Amino acid sequence: MARPPGKNEAWRSRSPYPERGDVKIAPVDFALTRAFGGLVSRFENYAGKLASRVRQADECASLFTGLSDEELAAEARQLRGPLLRHGFRPDLVARSFALVREATFRVLGIRHHAVQLQGAWAMIDGRFAEMATGEGKTLTALPTAITAALSGRPVHVITVNDYLAARDAEELEPIYRALGLTVGVIQHDDEPEDRRSAYACDVTYGVNKEIAFDYLRDGLKLGDRRSHASRMTGKLSGVDMPPLLLRGLHFAIVDEADSILIDEARTPLIIAGAEGNPLPNEVFAQALGFANQLKPQSDFLLSSNTQNVEMTTAGSETLKKLSHGLSGVWEARRARDELVNYALAALHHYKIDQHYVVVDGKVEIIDEFTGRIAEGRSWQHGLHQLIETKEKCEVTVRHQTQSSITYQRFFRRYLHLCGMSGTISEVAGELHAVYGVSVVRIPTHRPSRRTSRGTRMFRTSEQKWSAVVDTVRDHRREGRPTLIGTRAIETSIVLSKLLDAAGIDHVVLNAHHDREEADIVAEAGHAGRVTVATNMAGRGTDIKLGDGVETKGGLHVVLTEFHESARIDRQLIGRGGRQGQPGTYEVIAALDDELPSVFAPTLASMFDRMLTDKGTTVPAALARILQLYAQDRAQRLQYRIRQQTLRLQDQRDTMLAFARPD
Repeated sequence: MARPPGKNEAWRSRSPYPERGDVKIAPVDFALTRAFGGLVSRFENYAGKLASRVRQADECASLFTGLSDEELAAEARQLRGPLLRHGFRPDLVARSFALVREATFRVLGIRHHAVQLQGAWAMIDGRFAEMATGEGKTLTALPTAITAALSGRPVHVITVNDYLAARDAEELEPIYRALGLTVGVIQHDDEPEDRRSAYACDVTYGVNKEIAFDYLRDGLKLGDRRSHASRMTGKLSGVDMPPLLLRGLHFAIVDEADSILIDEARTPLIIAGAEGNPLPNEVFAQALGFANQLKPQSDFLLSSNTQNVEMTTAGSETLKKLSHGLSGVWEARRARDELVNYALAALHHYKIDQHYVVVDGKVEIIDEFTGRIAEGRSWQHGLHQLIETKEKCEVTVRHQTQSSITYQRFFRRYLHLCGMSGTISEVAGELHAVYGVSVVRIPTHRPSRRTSRGTRMFRTSEQKWSAVVDTVRDHRREGRPTLIGTRAIETSIVLSKLLDAAGIDHVVLNAHHDREEADIVAEAGHAGRVTVATNMAGRGTDIKLGDGVETKGGLHVVLTEFHESARIDRQLIGRGGRQGQPGTYEVIAALDDELPSVFAPTLASMFDRMLTDKGTTVPAALARILQLYAQDRAQRLQYRIRQQTLRLQDQRDTMLAFARPD
């Protein structure tokens, strides 16, 4: 069930609008919940309960099949009162779900199948539903959203990009309208009044960052009038409360929940304003110049698996000599050391086409988990300006923090939090510990026919890419489409050039082609099609097989490098063999890939010495050991970063924080 409100949680009388208050979790409780929280649904036989409840909805179906459209809308109106009074009582939810299924069939010609209703009911119960790729999560969210809206709760359907938010709102709006509900959508460039109108609707679709930023903006408007006492004092003094954007944090349905609530939870969201005393642009050039003169190991130490640089005592003394005679920031030891630390990071850690791209003369950050441009975001503490200087772009104004919040703190404030994803069970314990929400696995509508072609791990990347080109050529000859996943833009470019050289037509999907992504993904299942993609997380568009492809074996997926999280690997693999269709996948990797090089260098070197023949590959069992060890170390690091973010609301000391000028 959904997490019950505690004594410290905020309600209408204590806040400008409904939301939960902050709850501190004792370290011991957190550790125990993280360890065992993922087992909650299994112990209570929750899957059996879901199947029984779906049968209740099936029994209600006959009540609506013979009704006119007007009578169907009248039934929705009649449900509002009981849902408002009794909440999500099973018989009322069953009736609502049957109503939504009938309305969806009339508008789209699609009828929700049983496992979609199971996922929807899990979310009504305040859980995260794990549903395989291609099972129709967009439609799964619909009964949940409509039932919650009919109960009087403003609903936020939260996704990972503007395109998906707008697409889902547009496609599903006729169903909402048929049942007397309104739909709004939040887009990146919307003006405040447009946002306020969208939030005033029964159901609002939007991107996680946009909604969180709007919450921060409301906080800035309120200032010191956030508490009930201060607002009452303002009213007595004749001071009106400023118009807010949101109506509260009532009911959230989070799509790609693991990506948003786990992967993106490492970085706090910050609203920033122009800095009062900005540094001159030449200071950034000077900092990069000094950083270029410092020597690794003696003057500074680089961390291989984090974006941290530690200047040594000797390096600080070297910098003091290099900057001798300069005024301003260079006169203060702490300030100059900090600035040059960031300059070292800009030079040695942050790489073009991996961490950022340059578009129209602007440095744009790449979201490492989705492979998309993180529009409107910038790094803090001068790091963004240093990278702009390094890339010879126009230097933007530095900003100082006005308000910030972590993802953990923001989403825990929703009165009802639920969501879905295709890859969430691995982090079920952490989700339960942080957000108080358990995970339930939903079965697939049809048995999976996806098969593995195994793992080949070569000694070098050159051997790996040669093997990838060969396997693409073989599957293309058979008339099968191939989807190839790479971790970074730079590697997608390398592979693209090799495919060109081999005379293989293909398309590339990375941050440089963000706007065309829906069309590229939608056509990736056509016969002989070859698609190279940096990441498939949250793409939203299904890969549908073209004519004759199913009889030839379906889509073949090639994973060319393990990600830091096995969940990201599963997201790519899950693109093939969707909804019971045939499909195959294979892993073609190398010992000098980034993951083993950074997180398991000793083990990778040992395996390399074992390969006596230049052309041999690492035995599959050893490759699996290397993968698991490296990913475990990477995930432990990411977990520590998330815990630091969870403990420290104000992340002013981290260069990884995103900021958005307001």
